[in-house]
Amino acid sequence: MNRYPAWKYVIIAIALVVGFLYMLPNFFPEVPAVQVSSSKSNVKIDTALLATIEDTLKAAKIEYRGEELDPVGIKVRFNDYDAQLKAKDVLQAKLGDNYIVALNLLSSSPHWLTSIGALPMYLGLDLRGGVHFTLQVDMNGALKKAADRYTTDIRSLMRENRIIYSGVGREGNSIVLRFNDAAQRQKARFEIAKNFPDLQLQEQDAAGGDLRLAAALSAPAQKRIQEGAVQQNITILRNRVNELGVAEPIIQQAGSDRVVVQLPGVQDTARAKDILGRTATLEIRMVNEDPSALQQALAGSVPFGSELLYDRSGQPVLVKKQVVLTGDRISDAQSGFDQRDGSPAVHVDLDGTGARIFKEVTRENVGKRMAILLIDRGKAEVITAPVIREEIGGGKVQISGHMSSREANDIALLMRAGALAAPMEIVEERTVGPSLGKENIAKGFDSVKYGFLVLAAFICVYYLLMGVISATALVINLMLLVAILSMLQATLTLPGMAAIALTLGMAIDANVLINERIREELRWGSTPHAAIQAGYERAWGTILDSNVTTMIAGIALFAFGTGPVKGFAVVHVLGILTSMFSAVFVSRGIVALIYGGRRKLDKISIGQVWKPAVAGAANAPVAARGGSATTTADMIAAATRAGPAKGVSASTGASAKAGPAKGTAAAKP
Repeated sequence: MNRYPAWKYVIIAIALVVGFLYMLPNFFPEVPAVQVSSSKSNVKIDTALLATIEDTLKAAKIEYRGEELDPVGIKVRFNDYDAQLKAKDVLQAKLGDNYIVALNLLSSSPHWLTSIGALPMYLGLDLRGGVHFTLQVDMNGALKKAADRYTTDIRSLMRENRIIYSGVGREGNSIVLRFNDAAQRQKARFEIAKNFPDLQLQEQDAAGGDLRLAAALSAPAQKRIQEGAVQQNITILRNRVNELGVAEPIIQQAGSDRVVVQLPGVQDTARAKDILGRTATLEIRMVNEDPSALQQALAGSVPFGSELLYDRSGQPVLVKKQVVLTGDRISDAQSGFDQRDGSPAVHVDLDGTGARIFKEVTRENVGKRMAILLIDRGKAEVITAPVIREEIGGGKVQISGHMSSREANDIALLMRAGALAAPMEIVEERTVGPSLGKENIAKGFDSVKYGFLVLAAFICVYYLLMGVISATALVINLMLLVAILSMLQATLTLPGMAAIALTLGMAIDANVLINERIREELRWGSTPHAAIQAGYERAWGTILDSNVTTMIAGIALFAFGTGPVKGFAVVHVLGILTSMFSAVFVSRGIVALIYGGRRKLDKISIGQVWKPAVAGAANAPVAARGGSATTTADMIAAATRAGPAKGVSASTGASAKAGPAKGTAAAKP
C-alpha cells in the first residue's frame, strides 16, 4: 500500500492555501488613482488631510471607489481616467504647494487581501508602459567638484589660521596655493596635512620666486569619491522620483559609471523626463566687475580665472570661476514669491556651514555683485546677479529673476532633492506606451495559457489518469510560482513571462520521468503498488540532477546578468524549486489519495505498457483494455503460452513444461 504521512498532507494543504491567497491579487486589474504626498518635511499626512480630500471630492461631485492612508501618502482610486485627471486638478488647487498630487495606477484587490500582505506583482516597464533612462556619470566632474570644495575649505582654513598667501585656485583636479614667504608655505602645509589627510602635498618653486604648494587627491580618495558620486546620484534620483510621486521605480547602478532609471506606469512622462533628465545644481560666485575685463571677454579674450555667461534677459555677465558656495550646502528649498514685486522666486535655506560661509562672503563683499548660477545639463546660467547691500546671516537666500511658477517649483524640487555629486548625461532614453504594455501582457499570458493547454492535453492523453495528476501538479506549480513572486514583490517583465512558460515546459519533464519509471517497473513485473513506490524513488535522483544543473545556469545568469537577464534568472530559479515540489511532493500525495487506500491494486491508469521482448512472444502491449497495466502473472502466462523460439534457450519456470525445442538445451528448473 502507498500510504502518505499525515504531516506531508498538512504541508501540501498549507502551501496550497497560502499560494492561492497570495496569487489572488494578481487577478484584480489596476485602476487609475491619485497619490497625495507632502512636499515639505514639516507637513504631515494624517487623517485630517484624508477627511479634507474626501470633502473636496464630494464637493466637486467626483466619484471614487476607495481611499487609503499609508506611510507614503494618501491614495484615492477612481473608476476611469477622466475622474482621475479631474480629481488631480481639484485636489492640487485645494491643497496648494505644500502637497504633491501625482497620477498613479493601483491594484483593485480587496482590503482583506492587502491587510494580510497579499499584493500583486509589480509589472515592469515593458508590461505597464512608462519611461526608461540610462544616465552616464561624469567621473572627472566628481573630482572637479571635490577640488572646488577643497578650494573653499582651504581658503577658510588659511583665514582662520592667519596664514598669508598670495592666491589659491584650482588647476585641473589640483588646488594650487601661491606664497611669497617660505615660512608661510610651510605653516600652510602643516595645517592642510593635519585637516585634510586625503590630500597629497607637493612644494613647487616657479620662475620669478613664486612659491607654490600643490594639493591633489590621493588615488584611494579619488576612487572613493567616484564610487560615492554614483551612490549619491542614485540617492538623489530616488528623492526626485519620490517628489514626483511615482510608484515602484527601478533605480539601480549599471556598471561602474552608469545608472538605470525605470518608471513603470508613469502617465505624466513629459514631466518625469524633464525632472530626471535635468542635472540642476546651484553655485554662488562673485562677479568680475572690471568693465575693461567684460569688454575684453566680449571681444573673445576671457581673462584668466573668469567665465563669460549670460543671464535670462540675454545680458552678459563676467563671473569668477572660484565657487563661493555649492548646492550641497542646501538644507531646504521652497517655491514662493518675491515680496518686492510678487514675481515667482525660490527661497533657499542653507545648512550651518553654508550659512557661515555665506555670511562671511556677504560681509566682505558689500557693494559688489554676487551671481547665483543654475548648472543644468552641463550649461551654466545666471539666474540673478544682485548687489550685496549688507551682511546676510541666518542662511536664508532668495533666488528670483524671469522665471515662471512652474519653473520655480521644479528648481525648488531639484534643490530640495539634493545636489548631484557629479554631472550626469542621458545616453539612452525609451518610452513605452500603455497600449503597447497591454499588448505585451496579452501576448505573454496567451503564450503561458496555450503552452499549458497543449502540455496538459498531451500528458492527459498519453498517461490517462496519471497524466491528469501530472497536469494538476502543473497547475499547482504555476500557482505557487506566481504566489512566491507576489510575496517577494518581484517585478514581472516580458523575459519573466518567458521564464514562466519555460518553467511549465521543464516542470512536465519531472512528471514524464516519474511516469515512465512506473511503466518500466510494471513492464518488468512489479506489482502496481511496488511500481508506484519504486517509480517515485528511482526517478528522484535523475530529477534532482537535471534540476540542479539547470539551477546552476540560472544562478550564473543572475550573478553576471543585468536588467531583463536577471529578471529571467529569478523566475527561472524559483520555477525550478516550485516544479520539484509540485512534481514530486504534491503529485505523490495525489497518487496516494487515489491508489494508496486500496489493499489489492490490479492496475494503474497510466497508458499502454509494452512488455519486454520475450522469446517467441510478440512485442505487444500488456494491457488490452482501457490502457491499464496488469500484474506480472499475466505477462508470465503470455510468455508461457508462446513458448521459446527455435534456437533460443527457454527461461526457467512454467515455460519449461513445453520442453526444449529441437537442437536446443533446456535449462534446469
